[in-house]
Amino acid sequence: MFWNKEIECMDEEKLRELQLKKLKEVVKRVYERVPFYKKKFDEKGIKPEDIKTLDDIKYLPFTSKMDMREAYPFGLFAEPLSEIVEVHTSSGTTGKPVVAGYTRKDIELWAELIARSLTMIGVTKDDIIQIAYGYGLFTGGLGFHYGAQKIGATVVPASAGNTRRQIELMKDFGTTVIACTPSYALYLAEYAKEEMGIDPSALKLKKGSFGAEMWTEEMRKEIEKRFGIEAYNVYGLTEIIGPGVAHECPAKNGLHIWEDHFLVEIIDPETGETLPEGQEGELVITSLSREGMPMIRFRTRDITTLHREKCDCGRTLARIERIKGRSDDMIKVRGVMIFPYQIEQAILEVQGVEPHYQIVLTRPHYLDEIEVQVEMSKEVFSDDVKTIENLRKKLEKRVEEAVGVRVKVTLVEPKSIPRSEGKAKRIIDKRNLK
Repeated sequence: MFWNKEIECMDEEKLRELQLKKLKEVVKRVYERVPFYKKKFDEKGIKPEDIKTLDDIKYLPFTSKMDMREAYPFGLFAEPLSEIVEVHTSSGTTGKPVVAGYTRKDIELWAELIARSLTMIGVTKDDIIQIAYGYGLFTGGLGFHYGAQKIGATVVPASAGNTRRQIELMKDFGTTVIACTPSYALYLAEYAKEEMGIDPSALKLKKGSFGAEMWTEEMRKEIEKRFGIEAYNVYGLTEIIGPGVAHECPAKNGLHIWEDHFLVEIIDPETGETLPEGQEGELVITSLSREGMPMIRFRTRDITTLHREKCDCGRTLARIERIKGRSDDMIKVRGVMIFPYQIEQAILEVQGVEPHYQIVLTRPHYLDEIEVQVEMSKEVFSDDVKTIENLRKKLEKRVEEAVGVRVKVTLVEPKSIPRSEGKAKRIIDKRNLK
C-alpha cells in the first residue's frame, strides 16, 4: 500500500533534482536566519551559493547534540516564536534537553511522514490504533497521533504506562494496531498473560510499529510470537522531527528513509569522512523541508548501513539497516568495543531465557568487568541446579562468541529484571561510582 506512490517510487534522477533544489533553499535559509549556522559557515569559508551539487554537502559543517544544548532553548530556530506552534524536547538525562520547534507546516509534514509509514504496513481508516508512546514533550505519542488521524484511523491516545488499562482498552475497543517501544510491547504481552489471564494472541491486534530504542531481530520474533502480529521498526529522533524519519515496509529488509524530506549520509564516526554505499558507519541527516528548526548534517551517532537498490515492495527510496547501536553507547571492556545489540542478539538465540536482561559494568580491580543478568524462563527456574548451570555456561559461551570477550552471565529468577513502560534501561554502569 502507498500513501503517496508518486514520491515513494520516484525516479532517482528526479529525486536528486528535488533534493538539490531543497538543499540549496535550506542552506540559504539557515545562513540568513540562524546566527549559529551563519557563524559555522563563515568559519569554514562557505557561502550558500557554493552548494551547486548534492556532493557539495560534504563542505558544510556538522551539527551535534552538544551544539543544540549550547543553543538551548531556542537558538537554532529559523522562525520567530510567533510562528512556532509546538515544542518538544528530549529527556535531558545526560545534560540540558534538546528543544525542537514546529511551525504549523512542520506539524503537517510530521503527520504526512507518519501517514506514509503506517500506510506502508497496511494501516487504513478502518483500523483502531492504540498509541502507547508517551504524550507530552516526548515526540513519540503526538507524532503517531497526527499521522494516524491524517489516515483517518481511530486513535486511542493511551500514552505510556497504566499497563492494566492498556490491556483492557485493547480488549474492549478491539485495537488492531499498537505503537510503543519494543520493550513495552513485551511487557504488555507478559502482563496480559501473567496478571490478567488474557492470551495476548487472542486480542484483535494485527500489527505494531515499534521504536525509540534499539532492538534486535530476535526481539521482533518474540513480540510477533506472543501477540500473533506483524512487528515493524520505526526510526526517528527529536532533533530531526520525531518518529517517521524512516519506517520498515512489509519486506522487512531495512527502513525506508523519506528522502524527499531528508538527505542522508553515512560517515566514519572517527574521521567524519563520507563512506560509500553499503559500508557501515554513523548516520548523518539534513532536514530539507522543516521550517521551525532545520538541521544541517546532524550527527545522529546511530550506527547503520545505507542501501539504494530498489526494494521488493516497489519503493525506490533508500533504506537504512536496523540501527546496530549508538557510537556513544558502545561499551569498551578490556580494549574491545561492544554494542548492547550484540549481547541481546546472542542471549535471545538461546532457549530457556526470557527477553529481559541488564548489563552491569564494574571495575573491581582496575580492569573493567561485564556481567549480563538474564531472566530464566519459568520452566528452567523450576528445574534442577545442573540444568540451570548448563544454561548459564551455554549463554556465557554464546555471548563471548558474539562480542569477543569473556563475560559473566548471571541467571536470575523470572520477573526480577525491572520492566519499563517507556525506554528500557539496559546498561547499569558502576565503574565511576566510587
